[in-house]
Amino acid sequence: MMSKDLKTLALEQAKEYGGKLSVVPKVEINNAHELSVAYTPGVAAVSSAIAEKPELAYELTTKKNTVAVISDGSAVLGLGNIGPEAAMPVMEGKAALFKRFADIDSIPIVLDTQDTEAIIATVKAIAPTFGGINLEDISAPRCFEIERRLIEECSIPVFHDDQHGTAIVVLAALYNAIKLINKTEDQVKIVINGGGSAGLSICRLFLAAGFQHIKVVDRFGIISASQSEQLQAHHAEIAKVTNLEQQEGQLADALIGADVFVGVSAPGALKPEWIANMNEKPIIFAMANPTPEIYPDEALTAGAYIVGTGRSDFPNQINNVLAFPGIFRGALDARATSITTSMKIAAAQGIASLIPAEKLAPDYIIPGAFEDGIAQVVAKAVMQAVEK
Repeated sequence: MMSKDLKTLALEQAKEYGGKLSVVPKVEINNAHELSVAYTPGVAAVSSAIAEKPELAYELTTKKNTVAVISDGSAVLGLGNIGPEAAMPVMEGKAALFKRFADIDSIPIVLDTQDTEAIIATVKAIAPTFGGINLEDISAPRCFEIERRLIEECSIPVFHDDQHGTAIVVLAALYNAIKLINKTEDQVKIVINGGGSAGLSICRLFLAAGFQHIKVVDRFGIISASQSEQLQAHHAEIAKVTNLEQQEGQLADALIGADVFVGVSAPGALKPEWIANMNEKPIIFAMANPTPEIYPDEALTAGAYIVGTGRSDFPNQINNVLAFPGIFRGALDARATSITTSMKIAAAQGIASLIPAEKLAPDYIIPGAFEDGIAQVVAKAVMQAVEK
């Protein structure tokens, strides 16, 4: 859990500032002339220009650099279904990170509904205000349908960060980790523990990037096509392209002979003795937060070669902030209408490239959040992927 000191500091900060954001005009409004230019009657010229040519909204309004951070509060990290008001501080924090790391203006929006169709309709209705939509902390499986429909029905990028931001940073870490164990994408055997939105998105991105040997495990065991009649639709779909051996059993069974463990599941889910059954130089990404599937010191003692977590107090923090600011920066600057799989892979490659080969080490496979130039490198990679 969060330490008492951090809890106290966060509450004191929230009370002092009344939230993390404010709206500051870019233009001066100090006299009647400036007022008439910024608002009526001068603003009519701008509105008329956009009415004649709608794409001018990207040049003449804040749309070109503004993202909506939208949640229904149904799956807030570490807190669960806490509702819209309680989710607002998290969305404010996300908006603050957009500004800090990519100079993107963003508006936190929490919705007082968890109805799929109502959320889709609401987001579509407000979409003209924004250059992009960042969905946040919406529970599975609803989040899959919400994102899919909004991607289809909106003309701006829609990105569910809990799914894809996590997947991109894990892929970046894996690119560098397999260099250290001298294996390629078609050789490594991967086990993903967690069949929710993050786990399935990681799996799909790994497959798209050329990783071929993947097994997904949920709380009922290894997901297998042999059990397709018992599986939920999203699990039945992933079973068609993973676990080609149709192995059955639990996490301990899946890990025998595996190279990589990716955990987006629950605290303590990975037992130290199971690591000994993995291949030589096992890679452990234990990302349950704030308590990981296994703590790094315990994993290393058990034989792990590389360990990453979602925490900032251990090496190799797998943090979404490495991805989403640069992804949206690149998408906005390229005037992209969607964020494609190739853009996500390019973002992961960009993050991985930030660590030169001579500095790559088991405790340094991913850059820290405050290292220089991360968002810029990711944005450039994303823009190049858009142009292809």
